Amino acid sequence: MEPTPFDAAAFLRDTWQQKPLLIRNPWPAWGAAWTNPLTPDELAGLACERGVEARLVMNPGPGEWALEHGPFKPRRFAGLGTAPWTLLVQSVDHHIPPVADLLAPFGFIPNWRVDDVMVSYAADGGGVGPHFDQYDVFLIQGLGQRRWQIGGRCDAETPLIAHDDLRLLAAFEPAEEWLLGPGDMLYLPPGIAHNGTAVGDDCMTYSVGFRAPSRCELIAGWSDRALADLSDDDRYGDAGLARQDNPGEIGADALDRLQAMVAAALGNRAAFARWFGEHSTAPKDAEIDWRPARLLTAATVRRRLGKGAVIQRNPASRFAFVRTGSGRLTLFVDGGSYDCSGAEAAFAERLCASRDDAAGAEDGTADLVTLLINRGSLAFGGG
Repeated sequence: MEPTPFDAAAFLRDTWQQKPLLIRNPWPAWGAAWTNPLTPDELAGLACERGVEARLVMNPGPGEWALEHGPFKPRRFAGLGTAPWTLLVQSVDHHIPPVADLLAPFGFIPNWRVDDVMVSYAADGGGVGPHFDQYDVFLIQGLGQRRWQIGGRCDAETPLIAHDDLRLLAAFEPAEEWLLGPGDMLYLPPGIAHNGTAVGDDCMTYSVGFRAPSRCELIAGWSDRALADLSDDDRYGDAGLARQDNPGEIGADALDRLQAMVAAALGNRAAFARWFGEHSTAPKDAEIDWRPARLLTAATVRRRLGKGAVIQRNPASRFAFVRTGSGRLTLFVDGGSYDCSGAEAAFAERLCASRDDAAGAEDGTADLVTLLINRGSLAFGGG
């Protein structure tokens, strides 16, 4: 089929978080033909490694679903039989650089919203059943074909089947259906019911997922941080208290003072920005450790930078920044925060803007680069 032209501005205006969209082979418009970055054998090998989140979903009969968690023994894949099954491996972009490269075209969405790239492999008829997600996702067909059925919008009240491990819809009525081939992509906003089924063997799908923190998560996390900075001596006061007609009433003035105490503690925007930057960049896969065997000195880093050494980002690391003033910003990497200005601020912006080599490091950035290398967020020459 003909490639679908992709207009990022129009997509964000008309589609993002609003409705599903089928995008046929957009890769030529992004400057390259589609190339599958991972083989099925490589995915299976990754699913056998300790520290990698992998699942196996099997559908032995109508309405029957079973789930196994990895890591798996290699012989497990040889004994799966003929019933439909699907292997899912989370955060493959953190382990396989060519899979991480799939994120480059999605730079029109802020980096802090990116979660990971999950990769699935399914035998003929395999799938994970009809369900809905609470996040945005782009489903890229890598190999083979998958039929996607799209239903209506779901929420917390939508009935689910009784299952200990899988959140599958009790009733699913498809409203649209598409067959995707290699390079085709389907966007789904949060809450949309969908069901994907492999058509033929060697069906690989790349799921680019985006995070959306819940109000509960934000309040809990920020409150915990704010509490750590408060003193038990900071208490309610009501000098000039006026006598009430009924001592049992909690008066409006008291409620205003009490709520203002809470609002003042939680309403510090600069402190909230620092907490959220650290929170949103906290490592998801702490076991992917790029820290050097021996800590580097700034002098060593400065000398290597002067010789044109290439610096690379740890694919499992998260980078973001918040502007704090003219020429100043706070860089957030792997849950840490670093106040930057001048050359360091300019370098931090470049570092956050691209997932490629951290180009542009110079003598004035050596201290920051040294710190990030020693913490495993950057490395010389590929880790």
